[in-house]
Amino acid sequence: MAGLSNSESQVHAGRYEVLTLLCASAAIAYIQRAALSVPAQEIAGDLAFKDLARDMGTIQSIWYFGYAAMQIPGGWLADRLGARKALIFFSCLWSVATLLAALASGFTSLAATWGLMGAAQAGAFPCAAKALGRIFPDTQRARATGLLAAGMTIGGAIAPILAAYFLEWLASPAHSLQIDRWRLLLAAYSIPGLLWAILFWWWIPDSKLPATQADLRPMPAVDWSRMLSSLPLGLLCAQQFFRAAGMVFFMTWFPTFLQKTRGVSQFDSGWLTTVAGIGAVVGSLTGGFFSDWLLKKTLSQRLSRQGVAVAGMSGCAVLIVLSYYAQDLNQSIALISLGAFCATFGGVSGYTVAIRFGGNNVATVFSTMNMFGNIGAALFPLSAGWLVAQTGNWNLILFLFAGVMAIDAVCWALLNPKGTLFGGEHERD
Repeated sequence: MAGLSNSESQVHAGRYEVLTLLCASAAIAYIQRAALSVPAQEIAGDLAFKDLARDMGTIQSIWYFGYAAMQIPGGWLADRLGARKALIFFSCLWSVATLLAALASGFTSLAATWGLMGAAQAGAFPCAAKALGRIFPDTQRARATGLLAAGMTIGGAIAPILAAYFLEWLASPAHSLQIDRWRLLLAAYSIPGLLWAILFWWWIPDSKLPATQADLRPMPAVDWSRMLSSLPLGLLCAQQFFRAAGMVFFMTWFPTFLQKTRGVSQFDSGWLTTVAGIGAVVGSLTGGFFSDWLLKKTLSQRLSRQGVAVAGMSGCAVLIVLSYYAQDLNQSIALISLGAFCATFGGVSGYTVAIRFGGNNVATVFSTMNMFGNIGAALFPLSAGWLVAQTGNWNLILFLFAGVMAIDAVCWALLNPKGTLFGGEHERD
């Protein structure tokens, strides 16, 4: 590859190997973080929770608060120590925390172990963003981040149906269980992350991960005052806050929402959540490729990144509202799935703009944005649970989801995606 050193050529030659394993890690992480959604009522009953909506909503929120709190430390670690070692460490830690959650004896122990799992997953995506920013050029980053987002959404999509099938299988007469089904589910979910860490350590040497190239020069210090005073970064964080708050609906309350409002079984709620997740997967894949295609055709960051995001979030808000008025369950799920498609179609712009905007401090900038996203994700299940506890109306969660996605579209309309905060990129409209 012309113009590249031997070490840089190795990085570029192995880019899709790295991306493949990063996508697999994202899928595993999202499967694990969604493990409580389908058996939520079962867990609440086994652990004698007084209020399903309040107590399970609190536990789900604690996961995201832990995730948010560790975003900046995780990004800092990725910038200083490199993605390879950090990714292996975090994957092992969140898998062990998942196993510990299977041993929970009550609200406090489940909340503590689930919060630890969230904190451990925090460093994974800043590490991934740093890697993608180094090995993919600007005109290919949306498709790379779209594939990474697809890994996330694939994990989120298959997690409910995996849980539903696993729990259904354990409920068969052939199994005489002396342990709660959900505990076995969490124990099983702890295994893939450990296997991934071993594979990543063996398959991806230091030469294939771009973070190790930073060892050739001093790492620039982060100008925190510049970050705190940046209006574009503020809007980037705000859009992530609202987008993550809305999309976490599928990872937390959506199966229970279907059980309560449509009268479906636990198994069917897992299957229907997966159907909606498929829409999100397709949106992530097509949105990234379309955004890069549009950038090549127009050379406009505003149109290819900002415009795609505004259209996606606006379309999602409208479709979610329409789904409430659909009398037929299949029609409602179709509209919700299309809404999830629109949200992830435009959602890849957030990661792509953050990578460009971060310049020489990608992981730190990305983790700052992601921290706000996960504060939003932490607040949604808590707020939704409180809303249902106060009103008894589960349909209000749907309107809460649509509202935050509409606000997200406004944030994108105000955001200028051009330029960088710390340098390291060529300026382009």
